[in-house]
Amino acid sequence: MPINIDSPIARRVVAIAFLFSIFGLTFWVLSPFLAALAWAGILAYVTWPLHQRLCRRLPGRDRLCALLMTLGVAATLLLPMVWVLFTLAGDVATASATLKQLAAHGLPPLPAGVLAWPGGEWIATQYQRVQADPAWVRLQIDALGLTDSSRLKVVAGGIGRNVAKFGLAVFALFFLYRHGDSVLKQFRGVATRWLGESARGYIQAVGVTVRAVVFGIVLTALAQGLLAGLGYWVAGVSAPVLWGVITALVSLIPFVGPVVWIGLSLGLLAHGETQAALGLFLWGALVVSWVDNLIRPLVISGPTRIPFLLVFLGVLGGLNAFGLIGLFLGPVLLAVSVAIWREWLVHARSQ
Repeated sequence: MPINIDSPIARRVVAIAFLFSIFGLTFWVLSPFLAALAWAGILAYVTWPLHQRLCRRLPGRDRLCALLMTLGVAATLLLPMVWVLFTLAGDVATASATLKQLAAHGLPPLPAGVLAWPGGEWIATQYQRVQADPAWVRLQIDALGLTDSSRLKVVAGGIGRNVAKFGLAVFALFFLYRHGDSVLKQFRGVATRWLGESARGYIQAVGVTVRAVVFGIVLTALAQGLLAGLGYWVAGVSAPVLWGVITALVSLIPFVGPVVWIGLSLGLLAHGETQAALGLFLWGALVVSWVDNLIRPLVISGPTRIPFLLVFLGVLGGLNAFGLIGLFLGPVLLAVSVAIWREWLVHARSQ
């Protein structure tokens, strides 16, 4: 039987296929830039109160306000980033030279003070076993990639790509400041039309979660890295900026940061620097971990009204699924899911 293309069902099928094709191709075209646009949206949302305050001080000059805010955010992020990168380059060069020396000459003798530790004999036995296998040591050092110039070039290329994405995010940030109200109203209108009044609750859950993740995860991780780096510098740890950056990156995953400063404290203790080791351990336990164990759960779970365990799983799952932007996407998806779940519970109780 021939298909009647004038029937309502046929027209609807054609319209749906057309919409899917258009939106699918649009997504494909924009897919290389989605991460940068998402970062721009996050930065615009978090700094929006400052933008509104500036607009009240400069009424009728929206374009100037958008430009000033964009330059301010870019400088706030870029200047510390440039300083860290330059300092980090020197620390990586030092670490690379040390690792090359270890690969060439093997591990140094274990300090005699280790034998006095509880279980020191077992530690000494395991260390001597590793020390007796220089080929294995070289293999592990090569796996780090700090002694391979080609891998360092790959890392440099990755940094360059991320810098380009940062530039695109800053460029998009100006237009979000300029037209953010209009974009948000349009998005709310479309979401309300498709999802009903429940869309307002979902949008609010997304906003609250993004702000909580920024302050509860990203800023606390940066604070931990800064405080830990200060402790490393005072304790005399080599390449304190490098270890501070590593601590900040590791601390993006809740409760993992202590692995770094505990390991460095043990390293100082193994070299007979008991006071520095004890001081670094106490600094990490009483100051650095206090930020992680107390402030982060309060900042996240309080505003979002979501159990911290779900946020923790959202962070891990988001990192695994989406990369760094998954720090936000994972908890946001869980927040929307929890909002939908609670709405269903309310409807179930009202029936």
